[in-house]
Amino acid sequence: MCEWDATSVEGKDTILRVVREEAERFFALAEPEEAWEAPTACAGWHVRDVVAHIVDTTEGYFAAFDVARAGAQADDPYGLPAMGARVNEQAISFRNTTQKELLDRARTDFEKMQAILTDLSPEDWTGFLVVHPYMGPVPAYFYAAGQLMDFGVHSWDIREGTGRNHAMSGDAADLLVPFMLVLWQYTIKADADLTPFSVGLRIGGRNGGDFRVDIGAEGMAYAPGDISDLPAVIEFDAASMVLTTFGRGNFGTVRGDLNLANRFLNLFFRI
Repeated sequence: MCEWDATSVEGKDTILRVVREEAERFFALAEPEEAWEAPTACAGWHVRDVVAHIVDTTEGYFAAFDVARAGAQADDPYGLPAMGARVNEQAISFRNTTQKELLDRARTDFEKMQAILTDLSPEDWTGFLVVHPYMGPVPAYFYAAGQLMDFGVHSWDIREGTGRNHAMSGDAADLLVPFMLVLWQYTIKADADLTPFSVGLRIGGRNGGDFRVDIGAEGMAYAPGDISDLPAVIEFDAASMVLTTFGRGNFGTVRGDLNLANRFLNLFFRI
């Protein structure tokens, strides 16, 4: 299953293919004139604001790669707690840009980012560190995941805004599962109670399995393993885990101690 592990170079072609598929779906949703000011699942955002957010995010990636390639000192990351307010400010600043202009810019940015990622050598895919504007230094492959988060999750947001029933692509969700575990590590609330405890996660999909999660003073640690002895196990399919991590809903099935599972789920702020 290495071709579905985007943290390895064997998964590079797979994630870039799926990013392109999700981007094409995204642009198709945003192109109708009547969609431009339609609501989305993101509070206060129209479709135009989601497009603007992706433009802002992707162009931030360009700047991050330029700094890394120059060997220059990157600015300190903003941190994920600051992300919501800052991306909202950046997105709504584009509201006077026309639909055609912003979509053309988003498409151009997408192709440029695909080219940057495609051209990465096997060594750079995993070994080239680029300072993410919110998370700090991460391997280059994380930017492919960032593009998949943007196009995959925000396509879901646009569809959700239509009021029609819909679901998330399994390919996109499967690829994102490992990154959701990392996001949880980065999104523990500053005032969270980290008195030690452990829970299990049972996750479906190609990158799923059983994971033991330990919470303690150092934060969250996780590893694949036997979860049969744990007091609570939370079961997710891949898409449910992604959408829960991003705060699009409260999903999952708890086996065992419901209060402990809920304690775990409430450790995190959602982005």
